[in-house]
Amino acid sequence: MPFCLIAFFVLLPVLAAAGERFDLPSRPGVTQPIDATFIAGARASAILFPGGNGIYATGQKNFLRRIVPDLLKSGFSVVTIDVPSDQAAGMSWAFRAGPEHARDILSVIDFVKTRSPAPVWLIGTSRGSVSAANGAAAAGRRVGGVILTSSVWARGMAAVPMEKIVVPVLIVHNRDDGCPESPFAGADSGIKRLTGAPASQLVAVSGGLSRGDACQAMSPHGFLGIEKPVVDAMVQWISVH
Repeated sequence: MPFCLIAFFVLLPVLAAAGERFDLPSRPGVTQPIDATFIAGARASAILFPGGNGIYATGQKNFLRRIVPDLLKSGFSVVTIDVPSDQAAGMSWAFRAGPEHARDILSVIDFVKTRSPAPVWLIGTSRGSVSAANGAAAAGRRVGGVILTSSVWARGMAAVPMEKIVVPVLIVHNRDDGCPESPFAGADSGIKRLTGAPASQLVAVSGGLSRGDACQAMSPHGFLGIEKPVVDAMVQWISVH
């Protein structure tokens, strides 16, 4: 019985604030929705950028959505970005890499800082890495760092000025990623573009299950079945930097 009580009280700060929805004013006439779970004494606040079209309601299987419980257990507050009100049909490649999206992201960063003194980290996967890198390039040292996973090196990443990122960057990519938009070779080229980052590293993983399209979440592209080593690498990188 005592063990059960301890487990309950350890989890209580997370459960009490789980899944809050906020609509933040970001641009004239535009709001930026987020889903947020803030925990007391967080080690960091992780802002997540899922891939695909970015619509929160349809992205439950996305890699970053699947690992939210792991990030919370690791002591991170978690904020997941939804599409802004003027992109209800989904975010395009060009929008993710553009200045309007950067402004939306900055509004989220500013809001998160009002809720927690913990350093803010941007974490993207697949097309969401375009958003995370764009946000990091615009935010400067307002964020603690950025993590890019399964990045679409053959598509939108080329439009992001990665040389403007001035915080630590971790790139995680699966050698067995079969999506033509996110070739593993692109990760090595991408890390060379991080000329302004004080620290950068490429973590290569292998394996994973395949239960659908090679560019979707339920595949090696989405780290299906190998989530733990990826999360461990992310947590360690944030902890060190």
